Amino acid sequence: MNIAIAGASGRMGRMLIEHVLATEGVTLSGALDVPGAPALGQDAGLLLGRATGVVITSDIEAALAGADCLIDFTRPEGTLVHLAAARRLGVKVVTGTTGFDDAGRAAIAEAAKHIGVVFSANMSVGVNATFKLLEVAAKLLSSGYDIEVIEAHHRHKVDAPSGTALAMGEVVAKALGRDLKTCGVFAREGHTGPRDPNSIGFATVRGGDIVGDHTVMFAGTGERIEITHKSSSRQSYAEGALRAARFLADKPTGLFDMQDVLGLK
Repeated sequence: MNIAIAGASGRMGRMLIEHVLATEGVTLSGALDVPGAPALGQDAGLLLGRATGVVITSDIEAALAGADCLIDFTRPEGTLVHLAAARRLGVKVVTGTTGFDDAGRAAIAEAAKHIGVVFSANMSVGVNATFKLLEVAAKLLSSGYDIEVIEAHHRHKVDAPSGTALAMGEVVAKALGRDLKTCGVFAREGHTGPRDPNSIGFATVRGGDIVGDHTVMFAGTGERIEITHKSSSRQSYAEGALRAARFLADKPTGLFDMQDVLGLK
């Protein structure tokens, strides 16, 4: 399977390239980055100390030439441009980009009518196992427990709450028959009044080089249950993304997430 990587010179892009090069059955066929990126024109494996013969380019058509699948962990505006090109060229897409608005999500769903797409806020197998644990916990703790989602990431992350935190909130809300758009509380300041028992609160921490910590707290009277996932490396995201790409091998069209990839639905 031929794989192209978007954001090739970024932290996640380098990790993805490293895993593609180390994985049997997949080949790095393209490396894409934004115009003006310092790494443009360099071999995609330069920062890893090896030659791949694939040059990092800002030309989407060139990066996708010969690719079966594009893996994209960039930003919403870039991902949507890449997605449109992939759709036009018949290239499947795996994306872990977060921060999409409703229009962006609709564009992804529309593209999936023409190409296979895996779209997930988090590609980690462990995080997706956590989603299932949260679903069970929410059903068991549906009454008498206040729910809070706390997440922490590195200083460079540009969206908040994280896509994974929002996905956790959505899993819990769905299990409880609620709509996160109406019950989610994303900021508290000043005199807020007593807590609405039906709300799901979010708290965000940004600092240092934290890869990603997520905790969902079910706070009851006399006890507190916390379900936590902590990432110490982006390796798990890269491994999950490659697993998702292989999942798409026999999927000409359709919108999937990591729950589909892992057979958890």
